[in-house]
Amino acid sequence: MRKYLCEFLGTCVLVLFGCGVAAFSGADLVATSLAFGLSIVALAYTIGKISGCHVNPAVSFAMWIDKRMSTKDFIGYVVAQVLGAIVGAGILALIIKSTAAGDFHSVGLGTNGYGEMASSGITTLGALVTEIVLTFVFVLSVLGVTRDEKKETVAPIVIGLSLVLVHLLGIHLTGTSVNPARSLAPAIFMGGEYLEQVWVFIVGPLVGAAFAALAIFFIDLEDLMKEPEMILEGEEVKLIAAPAKVEQEEKIEKPEKKVSQAGRKKSTTKGRATKKPTNKKSQA
Repeated sequence: MRKYLCEFLGTCVLVLFGCGVAAFSGADLVATSLAFGLSIVALAYTIGKISGCHVNPAVSFAMWIDKRMSTKDFIGYVVAQVLGAIVGAGILALIIKSTAAGDFHSVGLGTNGYGEMASSGITTLGALVTEIVLTFVFVLSVLGVTRDEKKETVAPIVIGLSLVLVHLLGIHLTGTSVNPARSLAPAIFMGGEYLEQVWVFIVGPLVGAAFAALAIFFIDLEDLMKEPEMILEGEEVKLIAAPAKVEQEEKIEKPEKKVSQAGRKKSTTKGRATKKPTNKKSQA
């Protein structure tokens, strides 16, 4: 339960600060990119050891495909993330309403869009492809840096900078989603055409995450190929593709043989030593 709570709070903070900066800065390229990226860095160091700090259904989806989490946890994470995003967007809407800026409908909540709802006027297909590519790059970096425990101290920085990177390209195209929960929550409050278009920012990130998980699988195949393989050539069987492992096994076996031989010599000498005095006594 604790990890679900962390995902709830983490996604709430991400939406509040990331979408909040986007709304108040007019989707400024650098400011919005840093807001999302730095939020992830701070959250990863805070809740990373408890829940892994996914705060993104696309990341959880990739982790589930990669068999790093159970189906039960995947469902629990997604529910917590969506609820956290809705609460974060709600808090942001209340903050905007309390300012002189007026209603959040006029200011915006950092929503994503395409066509007339985007400054770039990007098409539906263009927006979908953009989200797939951006999410692929982001989730690939997440999967890659988190599979090595030695990199856990720098992983939050790598992930945060990766999120900054994809935002630098995507903000003026679609507003950059790469996170279904982050897109769904503001769209629910804004309603209208934003809610009609949100499917692109749910499907795109999930497809991109699936491609990233598939890419990691093929990257990991290199380690599997290093395992020893038996091939049959005519009547001879040869061991290939693992010379290093064979050498290590030989090194481990040799000392065992030496010890056993030494043990045999000692036991032989002991046997002889004990036999001689008994023979002398019997002769006397």
